[in-house]
Amino acid sequence: MKRFIRSHKAFLAQAVLAALLVSLLVLPGCFSAKAKNIAAFAKPDTVVTTSKNYILQPPDEVEIHCSKVPEVHMQSQKIRPDGKISFEGVGEIQAAGKTPKELASLLHEKIVLLYTLTGENPIDVRVITYQSKFYYVLGEVDRPGPKICTGRDSALAAIAAANPTALAWNKRIQVIRPSSDKNTRPKVFQLNFEKMRVHGDTSKNVLLQEGDIIYVPPTILASLGKTVQEFITPITSTFSTINVIQRTMVGPATTQSGP
Repeated sequence: MKRFIRSHKAFLAQAVLAALLVSLLVLPGCFSAKAKNIAAFAKPDTVVTTSKNYILQPPDEVEIHCSKVPEVHMQSQKIRPDGKISFEGVGEIQAAGKTPKELASLLHEKIVLLYTLTGENPIDVRVITYQSKFYYVLGEVDRPGPKICTGRDSALAAIAAANPTALAWNKRIQVIRPSSDKNTRPKVFQLNFEKMRVHGDTSKNVLLQEGDIIYVPPTILASLGKTVQEFITPITSTFSTINVIQRTMVGPATTQSGP
């Protein structure tokens, strides 16, 4: 039994060493950021974002302003999964894929058949709830997952809202713009959140778009600890099972050897 325990400890030590070596080899390859890739991102102070350019999709919610038409005035509608909204007396209108101005034009075409509308813009469509577009914050943060993209979300605001954990490597956060085109590589650059937080350096505080990913990696020590745990957990579980089996087998034998 003692020999078994010694071999058990030796095996665990070898497993830990192997895990550390694997981590050291793999960790550098986790960072593929290129400084020049930041050029693909806009800065918050260089872009004027308005709802006029926003493309509506389910389940965004809009509110209609048209004081001459009580059926639609101040009515809010959540865009249905089929991409449409509907009003009594007006009928169904395709909203998905349209800007608020384009949706207002479609409403105007239907409403003028029922009412006389005057003025340059008698119908105003306003987005009151943005719910169809997301960016993502992953890694060592307290609040990971998809986040609603409003078009005015900066990297600084996104990271601060997600709240990096004590295990986060704040100096090597990656900002990623994925690509669905196989001929176009994703754009990735590295951001030092520590400089932002401590020194107010916002030179890399970019404006996020739909689909962008912020990855907050673990520190080297945290990564090593996780790798070791991944190696040891199944091994420890296996040896625990063996110990239980041995105790089960030894128990009856001990009982039989008694007087």
